[in-house]
Amino acid sequence: MEKYRTEQIRNVVLLSHTNAGKTSLCENMLFQAKAISRLGRVDDGTTTSDYEPEETKRKISINLSLLPFEWNKTKVNLIDSPGYPDFVGEVKAALRAADGAIVVVSAASGVEVGTELVWKYADDRVLPRILFVNKIDRENADFFKTVEQLSTKFGRKCVPIQLPIGAESKFEGVVDLISKTAKPPSSLADKIAAFREKLVESVAETDDSLITKYLEGTELTEDEVRRALRAATINGKLVPVLAGSALQSKGIAELMESILNYLPSPKDKGKVTAKNAQTQQDEEIEPDESAPLAALVFKTTADPYVGKLTYLRVYSGVIKSDSSVWNATKKRAERIGQLYMIRGKSQEAVPQITAGDIGAVAKLAETGTSDTLCSKDHPLSLAPIEFPLPSLSVAVHPTTKADLDKLGSSLTRLTEEDLTLAVRKDLDTAETVLSGMGESHFEVSAEKMKRKFGVEVRIEPPKIPYRETITMPVEAEYKHKKQTGGHGQYGHVWLRLEPLPRGSGAEFTAKVVGGSVPKNYIPAVEKGVNEGLKEGGLAGYPITDMKVTLFDGSYHAVDSSEISFKIAASYALKKGMSQGQPVLLEPIMNIHITIPDNFTGDVMSDLNSKRARVMGMSPGGGINHIDAQAPLAEMLRYATDLRAITQGRGTYTMEYSHYEQVPPHVVQKIIAESKKEPEKA
Repeated sequence: MEKYRTEQIRNVVLLSHTNAGKTSLCENMLFQAKAISRLGRVDDGTTTSDYEPEETKRKISINLSLLPFEWNKTKVNLIDSPGYPDFVGEVKAALRAADGAIVVVSAASGVEVGTELVWKYADDRVLPRILFVNKIDRENADFFKTVEQLSTKFGRKCVPIQLPIGAESKFEGVVDLISKTAKPPSSLADKIAAFREKLVESVAETDDSLITKYLEGTELTEDEVRRALRAATINGKLVPVLAGSALQSKGIAELMESILNYLPSPKDKGKVTAKNAQTQQDEEIEPDESAPLAALVFKTTADPYVGKLTYLRVYSGVIKSDSSVWNATKKRAERIGQLYMIRGKSQEAVPQITAGDIGAVAKLAETGTSDTLCSKDHPLSLAPIEFPLPSLSVAVHPTTKADLDKLGSSLTRLTEEDLTLAVRKDLDTAETVLSGMGESHFEVSAEKMKRKFGVEVRIEPPKIPYRETITMPVEAEYKHKKQTGGHGQYGHVWLRLEPLPRGSGAEFTAKVVGGSVPKNYIPAVEKGVNEGLKEGGLAGYPITDMKVTLFDGSYHAVDSSEISFKIAASYALKKGMSQGQPVLLEPIMNIHITIPDNFTGDVMSDLNSKRARVMGMSPGGGINHIDAQAPLAEMLRYATDLRAITQGRGTYTMEYSHYEQVPPHVVQKIIAESKKEPEKA
């Protein structure tokens, strides 16, 4: 591939609801640009972008794919991103590397939930964009109805610059509304005139000199319209709407021309802000080869054969093969080996990656996603990528002893690759807990672990860290007495058990008078109590919020021993727990839910069914924020439930608040489940 100047580069992310045809569109663009010699198909699992086994199996994009091609002396770094919401982390990474976006909409399905979500993501990044109405050849396709939906959802700035000729099985191609040289069918003449007038008016309104000319009745030239449309698209005032069919290869070349004509180069996007590590001041850097190096890592992958592959976008300066750079995030030097241009799974060695371009490097030791690479004498840090927090958790169990040995390292490598995954060891339940974005996310992660790292796991709902406590003070006695040949065993204790306020934990004190229990045996009593606290009598959960006091007992000068007092303390505690009206406690979570107003009733009804308490609501701007508290046991699948109730539009965050007593009607079910677990094991 030739070397391109910064102004000859376009970094473009493809966004859509799932199944709108992004991957087929990418494949067709690559084929028309002669970047690939054979046109792959999603159904056959032969596309350039969906090459991972998990993608070909499901026929959906799971990872972002870098797909560069050359078109009319311009390099286009096309980034195909997933449409399925579980893989939003890949979308966020792709958005960060891009300067512009193509939002793909199906002419048969219209504007869907995923379309609205990715539009918001593009708004958050202030990305100029083009709308491409795909699948004009499909049954029930309606370009004009889709355009109405786009205007309703996203505003009048969505203006068609093409119209389709025919539809469904009679779709023949597109007509350009800016050019007057095309000869469309006469049946379209009225629509073309109306849409062209609307386009020219919309373009003129974005430019002071053109609006004067337009209002005076002077016809705008084709060049004037195109120049003004480019400026209006780059500054977000207009969004051109195009039409076509990826599967029929119609409207694709026109879309590729529009990328060049209307989406910005890195030069057009202008300066980027970075923090200078030496001065601790913000610094604006130019997208220029001569500027100091600043490159952001937006993706890392762990390949079992190649090792770690690091994708990076160079914002300024030049990064060269076989060089040394400074990782400003980790404050470590990194050795850069061979640089590559990536297209799907293929790699082409390149000598350097220049300002505005995207590439990859293998086997970096320290560098991870969101890190900034720069020069040590001019250390710069770019803002990290903002990934959404995980919303669902599962317990991960290895299937064999060999899998157990490799589990920790494989999960660490998996979470380095995907920053929307998080792993932790739950000290209360002794489970390894993996948190992510949804059930499909976990299924894919388990498949990746098996394929890449040879670790097979079983995924289950995580155990709830219930607790047990008492509700009334009691005194309990236990005498451990055993006579055998030689020395016997004798330990005798009296314990006072008292409930404590929630969140106090467990306490042990000794208030023995008269030496009834010698001081040297008190640590053994405490040890017996502490061991007994690990497993309550109701359902075998740890005991908390209780004060245990050793206040009396007796000993034998010959037969008493530490083990005797330890056993006596353990049994006395168990006896006292059974007499102290024990109860189960469950963790209660604080939940903050953000939903569109029209789903409030359904969400509230669902919360009521989950034993939740609504603490407050703050509606505004069509969005409602609900604060609630609910038991963790009821919220394990809430990410899936909320997505179903709100058609994917709702989000939530959750954090631990406190423990509360489990209602009596739920206790028996928990006790029954706890008795089944040893059988399962």
